[in-house]
Amino acid sequence: MKILWLSHLVPYPPKAGVLLRSHHLVNELAKHHEVHLIAFNQKTLIEPYFDSYEHGTRVAYDKMREICERVHFIDCPMDKSSLSKPLCALKSLFSKHPYNINWLSDPAYGAMVKEWHQEENYDLIHCDTISLAPYVDDIENCLLSLDHHNVESHMLTRRAQLDSNLLKRFYFWQEGVRVKSYEQEVCPKFDTNLTCSELDSVRFEEFCPNASFTEVPNGVDINAFTPAKQEPKPASLIFIGTLDWYPNTRAVRYIANEIWPKLKAQIPNIEVNIIGAGAPSDLIKLSESEQNFNVLGFVDDLKPYFDNATAYVCPIDDGGGTKLKLLDAFASGKAVVAHQVACEGLRVEDGKQVLIANDPETYVEQIKKVINDKALRQELEIHARAHAENHFSFSSIGKQLADHFMALTKS
Repeated sequence: MKILWLSHLVPYPPKAGVLLRSHHLVNELAKHHEVHLIAFNQKTLIEPYFDSYEHGTRVAYDKMREICERVHFIDCPMDKSSLSKPLCALKSLFSKHPYNINWLSDPAYGAMVKEWHQEENYDLIHCDTISLAPYVDDIENCLLSLDHHNVESHMLTRRAQLDSNLLKRFYFWQEGVRVKSYEQEVCPKFDTNLTCSELDSVRFEEFCPNASFTEVPNGVDINAFTPAKQEPKPASLIFIGTLDWYPNTRAVRYIANEIWPKLKAQIPNIEVNIIGAGAPSDLIKLSESEQNFNVLGFVDDLKPYFDNATAYVCPIDDGGGTKLKLLDAFASGKAVVAHQVACEGLRVEDGKQVLIANDPETYVEQIKKVINDKALRQELEIHARAHAENHFSFSSIGKQLADHFMALTKS
């Protein structure tokens, strides 16, 4: 098949979150089909990993050109100025489409999609997020695929419920309502809608009964993330994520303000390592004043930190989709203590692959179990690695996607 992959981001480097899913799916799909790529280039997803935006763009282009037959990047509209996002958010209150669609509106991108399709006559065009759906509105004689990294409307509604700021709550609520209406309108127009989990498919089917949904789960490179060959430190915790992404920001502040004070009172030698670009200033200040509470920023090689960690702690109670960071932890053979929301869609059992905690006291108790009970920790580690191998290997998920696209041509 000849496939055009439309992306809201440059799927390189495969370092975190959505970058991992997008990169590995494109990479695996290209082993079975001919893939062409048109991608928006977002500065916040390139700059943290390179010396400069320009250098990162060149490296990413060369890497993606090794994978894809044809590649083109377009600067993200929201990167034009510091006012682009707030102005788009304000205008979206009065526009036909919500912010989640308007933020990627760019005539040059749309013109290129049409031009390439006329030249190549694609068998399938894939939109890697619902924000790109408008670009295939008038595409004919071609299969259409839409990836849902989250149920966007559900994620916005959840965010509206959790935010303490009344204006933000209103904005997220109205955005969620409008995105849900857009999802109901658009999803049935695609030949296939891809979700990250069965749970997300069920949520969609409740309000989009006429659309077709298929699970293509988030995955992990089980060869890149492997269990340590040595014992971890006796009392070391880790959290990894892009720290200016609001569910991660909320999670690390929860670790700092709710879990850490109780934990250090009971385990004086406890160590916490927070890893990821974009750490909020209050967290950095805390790390400067608190011994053993370390905010390390972006780290290129995560393996030493995974190897040394006694447990991975993930108190994410917001957002949607499935958490790639937990799949990395599972593949690394780590004992995981996590909120039940962070585990959604991962098909885990409390006490087998993960220990669930939903309040500070329970986090402390579960962490103490992992630290003090070596047999329990090792059992969690073994089950976590097996879970990643059996259900979430990117190579098998990529083949599943390639086969699914091929099956669409025969239906």
